[in-house]
Amino acid sequence: MTARAADRARYDRATAHLDAPVAIVDLDAFDANADDLVRRAGGKPIRVASKSVRCRALLERVLARDGFRGIMSFTLAESLWLARSGFDDVLLAYPSADRAGYAELAADPKLAAAVTVMVDDVAQLDLIDAARGDGREVVRVCLELDTSLRLLGGRVRVGARRSPLHSPAEVAELARAVARRPGFRVVGIMAYEGHIAGVGDAIAGRPLRSRAVRLMQAAARRELAERRAAVVRAVRAVVPELEFVNGGGTGSVQHTAAEDAVTEIAAGSGLYVPRLFDNYTSFSGRPAALFAQPVVRRPGVGVVTVLGGGYPASGAAGPDRLPVPYLPEGLRYDPQEGPGEVQTPLLGSAADDLLIGDKVWFRHAKAGELCERFDVLHLVAGDAVTDTVPTYRGEGRTFL
Repeated sequence: MTARAADRARYDRATAHLDAPVAIVDLDAFDANADDLVRRAGGKPIRVASKSVRCRALLERVLARDGFRGIMSFTLAESLWLARSGFDDVLLAYPSADRAGYAELAADPKLAAAVTVMVDDVAQLDLIDAARGDGREVVRVCLELDTSLRLLGGRVRVGARRSPLHSPAEVAELARAVARRPGFRVVGIMAYEGHIAGVGDAIAGRPLRSRAVRLMQAAARRELAERRAAVVRAVRAVVPELEFVNGGGTGSVQHTAAEDAVTEIAAGSGLYVPRLFDNYTSFSGRPAALFAQPVVRRPGVGVVTVLGGGYPASGAAGPDRLPVPYLPEGLRYDPQEGPGEVQTPLLGSAADDLLIGDKVWFRHAKAGELCERFDVLHLVAGDAVTDTVPTYRGEGRTFL
């Protein structure tokens, strides 16, 4: 029996009492992935990206482990909810236009001490000030650096379009603007190198593209390490009491941690290890989060149909954004239909061994987005469900 077949047998036994659709997290794999992230971080703390987990119980589980400290959130409303739930170090990873949230933040000493907001433009400070109302708490601010690699005098850009702040001088100038402004305090710098941390460099069947990605990423790492260090020096000249410099992501943990200027690493997807993280040479994780759909039809030889399953991930549309049939091995989508909203045909010889009501296990393309489809996660240890915990959705929290 292969390792994957053994996993399928375990998951089927653990969930035999549960009807599909159902979502699980394999705790043995989850904990092993957490250990691997800590090992790669080389002693620097890991801030957990909540958008890749979206389950308070699992955020609490990982933050109870050595090597993890703090949360990186994705909306202001989520940040405030987490802070009210007892998480005392929440970094909002994206600028917000949530005026009601800012009013709440500025009026509550506990929230203002626990939550740090992201800015890259003076106009965002204007919005916060206009939203304060009577709130007079000091707002903790993190400045975001654009990490994109610019070539040929800026005519070629590699990387996500995020912050407009690219040079040390630009970031330092915003730090000065914040320092001059009552009611704000710069406490950190963030720089997310998505073109390094979030792009696989070992793409199956694409050796030339994989080599090109590796060359690009090597050049980008060198350029960013020098520029990030210069940015930190420039900002510390304005804000000597800077608390943290955050960088990285699951795919770049060990590389980012090697930079002296970086004090903490952001990671989250590496806990669940969705399918987009199969194509990396820098690490290998264990799939921990899966969902199962029930077989509801047997249209013919080598074909079964499961209920639903069309859960595409965000990003540029393409086959790599689709869930992948994982267990039993050997199933594939019908190219004329793909994964559907209400039904999904699956092809392959393994279909002939499946009966009505059997479970087919899938891996989502990305991590936390799976939790937007399920109210609960069943936590599996060995071949038993040991707990059932709500996702954000299960707690009635759909932040985006």
